[in-house]
Amino acid sequence: MTARHFDPLNDRLSRDIRNQLSVAFAEALAKGAMAPVEEVTARYRASGLAPIYEAYIADRLILYLQALEVIGADGVEDAFPRALVLWDLGLFFEVHEILEHAWRLAHGAEKEILQAMIRAAGFYIKLAMGQPEAASKMAAKAANAMEQHRALAETKLPLEPLLNALKSVDPRPPKLYRIPNGVP
Repeated sequence: MTARHFDPLNDRLSRDIRNQLSVAFAEALAKGAMAPVEEVTARYRASGLAPIYEAYIADRLILYLQALEVIGADGVEDAFPRALVLWDLGLFFEVHEILEHAWRLAHGAEKEILQAMIRAAGFYIKLAMGQPEAASKMAAKAANAMEQHRALAETKLPLEPLLNALKSVDPRPPKLYRIPNGVP
């Protein structure tokens, strides 16, 4: 039975496609080329996917290419600013994936800010999945950690717009990426 909409929570194929594409995209970011994503895409498309899965893959391919273009053009190498590029494209699951790797290696306030951004991304993921209560809890935890480490957070992103969105449970995510050595 094919799902009626792309639903990683309740549909195994949706979850597998989302997870495998995001892992492949993390590899693509490391390599600066889409080959890992193209391999996953080809494998799924060879199995004859229903339109909902095709649409998700097509959407992700477009967004992944846009992300690689910005990251390459701006010379963005650190995980955090890369995650902000993904954030601005609405790739919240990928934000989670990229920052989780950095989070594992971090310590102290840096680790807490990374976890807060992962939770902020989780807030938008939960909202998109129709889980407003879980989203609100995640937003509160993210906002609290960012406020606790405000000085560090402000060096990494435009903090106030994000805090305002999290505190008001705004379904419209603020734009967060700032061009390195340039204007937002």
